[in-house]
Formats: sequence, C-alpha cells, structure tokens
Amino acid sequence: MTLTERARDLRSNMTEAEKRLWRYLRNRQLQGHKFYRQYPIPPYYVDFLCRDKKLIIEADGGQHSENRSDEKRTKYLENKEYKVLRYWNNDILENTEGVMKEILGVLNSLTPTLSLKGEGEADEVA
Repeated sequence: MTLTERARDLRSNMTEAEKRLWRYLRNRQLQGHKFYRQYPIPPYYVDFLCRDKKLIIEADGGQHSENRSDEKRTKYLENKEYKVLRYWNNDILENTEGVMKEILGVLNSLTPTLSLKGEGEADEVA
C-alpha cells in the first residue's frame, strides 16, 4: 500500500473525536490556518498537521494510555522540529471549545516556517 493509499484509508476510518476536530480544522476555518488530516511523516501518519506552523494534533483513545510507542513517536516528531499536541478523545468530545481555544493559542504562539515547496517536499498528499 502506498503512502497516499494508506492516508486515504485512515481518513475514511476516522474516530468520532477525529471527525469532530476535523469539522473545526478543515477549510482554513481556524483563523485561516491550513490543516491536513492523516498526513504521512514517515514512518508515521499524524492525525492533523498545520505545515506552516509545524503543528501536529493527535487525538488519543484509551489504547494510548501509558503507551511507550507514543512517547517514542512524539520524540521523533519533536526532533524533526514539530510541536505535538495530544488530546484524549473524551476531552475533544466533551470540551471541544476548550480544545479549540488551546490549539488556537498554540498556533498564535508559533513562528511560521518557510515554505518547503521546490525543496523536495510534496505540496499535498491526495
């Protein structure tokens, strides 16, 4: 399965919490910030990515409780200079407004990155 096929598969099988977040993040609804969902950053796929700010948002269910592979994954992404925010699914579903305010606060605190277009990074995953 190619990266694009795997990303499409993940997008078609999103959790309720991921669907809720996507309703608020899609179409530049959050102060014009562009987000991608189920975006590949090999060897991982991140739930949501704002490339301009290098911000990753992960929606975590119960299977992520004390998960050491999540710690390894977060460290890997942070070493690539991404900021990673993790939210429990129940927080997203029960406190959507609070989660969105926190995400917006973090977005506003981050410095935009230079565009990597033309530097070998794909513009968008289909």
